[in-house]
Amino acid sequence: MESLLNRIKNQRWWDFPGGVHPPSRKDISNQGSIDNIALPELLHVSVKQHIGSEGKIKVEVGQRVLKGEALTHSANPFSVPVHAPTSGTIEAIDVHPSAHPSALPEMAVHIKPDGLGQWIDLKPMQDYQQQNKSKVVEAICKAGISGMGGAGFPTHIKVSPKKDVQFLIINGIECEPYITSDDRLMREYAWQIRQGIDVLQYLLNPKQVLIGIEDNKPEAAEAMRVACRDNEQYQICVVPTKYPAGGEKQLIQTLTGQEVPQNGLPVDIGVIMQNVGTCYAIADAIFSGKPLIQRVVTLTGEQFDAPQNVWAPIGTPISHLLAHAGYQPASTERLIMGGPMMGFALANDHIPVVKTTNCILAPSLSEMPLPPQKQACIRCSACADACPASLLPQQLLWYAKADDHEKAQEYNLFDCIECGACAYVCPSDIPLVHYYRTAKADIRSAQQEKIQADKARERFEARKARLERDQIEREEKHRQAAEARKQAMQADGSDAKAKIAAALARAKAKKAPSEDTSQTADEADNKKQQVADAIARAKAKRAAKQSDATIDKAQDGVSGDELSNADNATKPADAAPADVKKQQVAEAIARAKAKRTAKLAEESASESSEEESTPIAADSAQDDKKQQVAAAIARAKAKREAKLAEQQSAANDKAADNQQTDAEPAGASSADNSEPEYQQKKQRVAAAIAKAKAKKAAQQRAEKPQDGSESEAISEPEATSESLSSETDTPENEQQTAQDKKQRIAAAVAKAKARQQAKKDAQEDNS
Repeated sequence: MESLLNRIKNQRWWDFPGGVHPPSRKDISNQGSIDNIALPELLHVSVKQHIGSEGKIKVEVGQRVLKGEALTHSANPFSVPVHAPTSGTIEAIDVHPSAHPSALPEMAVHIKPDGLGQWIDLKPMQDYQQQNKSKVVEAICKAGISGMGGAGFPTHIKVSPKKDVQFLIINGIECEPYITSDDRLMREYAWQIRQGIDVLQYLLNPKQVLIGIEDNKPEAAEAMRVACRDNEQYQICVVPTKYPAGGEKQLIQTLTGQEVPQNGLPVDIGVIMQNVGTCYAIADAIFSGKPLIQRVVTLTGEQFDAPQNVWAPIGTPISHLLAHAGYQPASTERLIMGGPMMGFALANDHIPVVKTTNCILAPSLSEMPLPPQKQACIRCSACADACPASLLPQQLLWYAKADDHEKAQEYNLFDCIECGACAYVCPSDIPLVHYYRTAKADIRSAQQEKIQADKARERFEARKARLERDQIEREEKHRQAAEARKQAMQADGSDAKAKIAAALARAKAKKAPSEDTSQTADEADNKKQQVADAIARAKAKRAAKQSDATIDKAQDGVSGDELSNADNATKPADAAPADVKKQQVAEAIARAKAKRTAKLAEESASESSEEESTPIAADSAQDDKKQQVAAAIARAKAKREAKLAEQQSAANDKAADNQQTDAEPAGASSADNSEPEYQQKKQRVAAAIAKAKAKKAAQQRAEKPQDGSESEAISEPEATSESLSSETDTPENEQQTAQDKKQRIAAAVAKAKARQQAKKDAQEDNS
């Protein structure tokens, strides 16, 4: 690094390959100072005057604007605003021919000056070194400053590098023939340029500041040397005149000996370059608060009566500048924006001045003859020798003509700086730069279309993904909703089931005492029934034994004579008078027993109905009433059955009396002999019937144990009859007839059926 700085101090420079030495013709316009011009009738301020995106218009038609007022704004970092060059009224906002070789219409704001030149409130930043660097950069951006010596790159981007800066190079070379705007600016405004360099030095903090000036501008070099002599970091570098020494890559190589890598930027090697016109604009913005609204434009060529440099407001029509410099159009009018090497012909004189406009050239035919007819390439390699970028211009020409853009890019088409050195030395007069520009434009257009297509594809894919995501989300929402509904239904069902289970539990809990009582009663009834069955069987056995004993006794008490008399009797007697009395006594006893049995059955039915109604009464009073009614009905039926039994007994008594009357004429001996045998047979038959009915009743109780009421009704009369039998267990009672037993059994069965019917009626009433 020290050797490099020593070489710079000793003014020992490097050289770049190629280059040409066309006549400079700078003396035509650099003899006088920079002049001010009158305002035109209408200013056409193009919205986009730099590399990057254009801003959004913030004014309206008919609106009055002040001098220096911003016409556009944008949040895009590669966008800078444009400002009103003077105060006036917005006449229109529409398209206007652009400062481009194609003169394609671009959006512009048309301002009608009011002649007052009323400024906005200016806000200078005198103490910029005390301010944060970001505020200084923001002030530069708001001033609308972009590169004024080349493509118009936004300055605030270049002064905010992410890498360390070794060299800050100020480009004052101005190698293009005819152009003297930077020369006159350095001569007249060297101090302001120095102020702009100070601001850049504060922002970038480079190790060395190199100010490059060609040796054909000695006055400018001296003025800058005087302005920068108090700062040792500022080095005035006077380099040999050679075109295109003012190119960015060429000047870096000349001053530092370093080459910018392919597809790289100067900052990659620690170098930042700015134009002297840009430095002047930075000083104006920071120390005066003025935005970039004018620039120095060289008006030169033999067609001007007074070639000179002027301060041209941005948006001034070229026709107004031509009129100011006394333009005399020739028969073949040619106007060039820029120099003869890199400039382009204007389609008309309505094109406005922009921030990158540095010269308007109006040459005569003798001064600059029309280019001759192009011829075929002779492959002389003169273009390759003159190319400062070490390219192969003839190869690029072939690929450009064939629209083989891939091959053209392989041969580094975009490294071409379009300096025109190749076309200048071409013996075949081939406009090589024209082909290169066209190929570059086509490639950029294709790349832009590809970018747009990629963005469209990305948008489509994003939209498709969004739709799929939305579909999935909708399906997920539907699934969750369905699950929620299912869970809600399950919860409702569970609640319902829980409620039902709780109700059943309450019912069971409520019913449990009655079930326990009923179960206890059933067990007691079963035990009573078993006892009754045992008693019935015992009574049947006892009756059979008693019948057998009676027969044996009767046989023993009868004499042989009586038996022979009985056998010889012609008409058997039905009964003896003593036997008739016994029969009547037996029937009276039977009637008494039937009445007593009916009475006990009624009492038992009443007690049973009361017991059965007890759990029901615990539930409700209405069930008690129904049970009482059923019990009353049962008692009435029992009384009726008892009455019927009594009537039947009376009929039997009457029949017995008739039988006795009929039997009286018969002999006493024959009646006495036949009565015991007849009574014994009846007793045996009655005992057999009692046994059969007892067995049948036991079987029915075994098959239907739940029918507690009928079992109870049957068992109670039997127990009652047993008690009655035990009370009247005399020799006379042993001869009771089968008819008495039938009546008792019939009465008990009738009572049981009546009770069962009453219970069924009560259940039907409850249901």
